[in-house]
Amino acid sequence: MSTTCHPITLTRDIEDFPIGNLPLRARHDLLRASWPQPGATIHPHAWIAGEDASLFNDPAVRTLLDEDGGALAWVGETPDFDAARTAAKSFLIRYPWDLLRANEQLVGGLLESRIEGDLHPSAVVEGILHLAPGARILPGVYIEGNVIVGLNSKLGPNCYIRGNTSIGENCHIGQAVEIKNCILLNKASIGHLSYVGDSIIGEKVNFGAGTIVSNFRHDGKNHHSMVDGVLVDTGRRKFGAIVGDGVHTGIHTSIYCGRKLWPGVSTRPGDIIQKDKISD
Repeated sequence: MSTTCHPITLTRDIEDFPIGNLPLRARHDLLRASWPQPGATIHPHAWIAGEDASLFNDPAVRTLLDEDGGALAWVGETPDFDAARTAAKSFLIRYPWDLLRANEQLVGGLLESRIEGDLHPSAVVEGILHLAPGARILPGVYIEGNVIVGLNSKLGPNCYIRGNTSIGENCHIGQAVEIKNCILLNKASIGHLSYVGDSIIGEKVNFGAGTIVSNFRHDGKNHHSMVDGVLVDTGRRKFGAIVGDGVHTGIHTSIYCGRKLWPGVSTRPGDIIQKDKISD
């Protein structure tokens, strides 16, 4: 199990993490089924962008590389670097923020809405919406950009969802909440008076009223995050928090940019999270 993607990978493998509400390994299965060359292998941590996947339509291409020369996918038992092409947008998922990057590509590339749930007439959608069966969007909800909402989730009343956001199954986004460019996993609840931007929120997370996640430095520089004792440049000017499964925050919790909360931890009312929180 990769430690560089903690806390996400403390409770699942990277290949089981959902991108656009579908696990990465399932997306790999769909890709392999679409390729004309049989027997393709995909690195379990690879994100393959749609435009790069089409490179395998050329029988002369046997291996797909990332920008660092690492093998993302190949035909045959081992990568053939003499018959390789470098991908334009594909990459290996090494850190949690790479999952945000993959989600941005997928959700940002949606072309048409699919409404299978209940969209209230007073809700405003300025973008592409995939609304799963049983999901409800209540009065006063404003969606700007592309958004995926999973089975039986409830949004609203009066909340603002923007950017390229994926919301899992049985989630609750409530009154006066703003969600921007995030991934929310199943059963996450952000019920009242919160801002969450450029973040990953794990399963069964509950944010107390007024929990705020910062995502922008005063100096506008890239965010850095501690990984295995090393401060790593995320390459992102906008980066919020990585919140593990089962985290509960007390009311009016404030979370600094780029911080990570380990699964099951909690905060007290008014806490300010200045460093990664690994335990209570």
